[in-house]
Amino acid sequence: MIRVLIAEDQAMMRGALAVLLNLEADIEVIAEVADGLAIVPEALRTMPDVALLDIELPGASGLDACRELRAKLPDCQVVIVTTFGRPGYLRRAMEAGAKGFLVKDGPVDGLARAIRAVLAGETVIDPDLAAGALSVGGNPLTERERDVLRAAGDGSSAADIASRLHLSDSTVRNYLSSAIGKTGRNNRIQAVHTARENGWL
Repeated sequence: MIRVLIAEDQAMMRGALAVLLNLEADIEVIAEVADGLAIVPEALRTMPDVALLDIELPGASGLDACRELRAKLPDCQVVIVTTFGRPGYLRRAMEAGAKGFLVKDGPVDGLARAIRAVLAGETVIDPDLAAGALSVGGNPLTERERDVLRAAGDGSSAADIASRLHLSDSTVRNYLSSAIGKTGRNNRIQAVHTARENGWL
């Protein structure tokens, strides 16, 4: 029996996935969590074979949890199942050690096949996302540029961002200017939007 952990913050979606996967003769959902910070502790407690992780979760993202899970429980394979089919997310998921990346609107039997495939050592990626990731290329933003853009996402001033990130005002402005240039946009709001759409943040 393949033991599965599901991390999904929407209770209805989480419950539906569990019910449908439990109908498979060889799959058993042994744990469900709604918070990103609960993923690793629950996995260490229940020892799943496969963890199905959403990206956008309270507490910590599924991508962060994936990296930690792969380090602490390397025999557990990770499949990212998300609404956000963005090429940048796919690339980051693979870098974090995920073995699968699927969008939620796919069929459940496809998810069950993916679970079996990653346990057999295969990598399973939605083909449309794979093509998109190749066409977009890598993340052009440095880690600090990403930090500053994230902080700018709520409309904070350069001074507020500088205070929050312990940087000087001029350094923040330089990072913002560089990020705006790399995203090909005209201002920080557009740059944040483009970076999020591509999964770079």
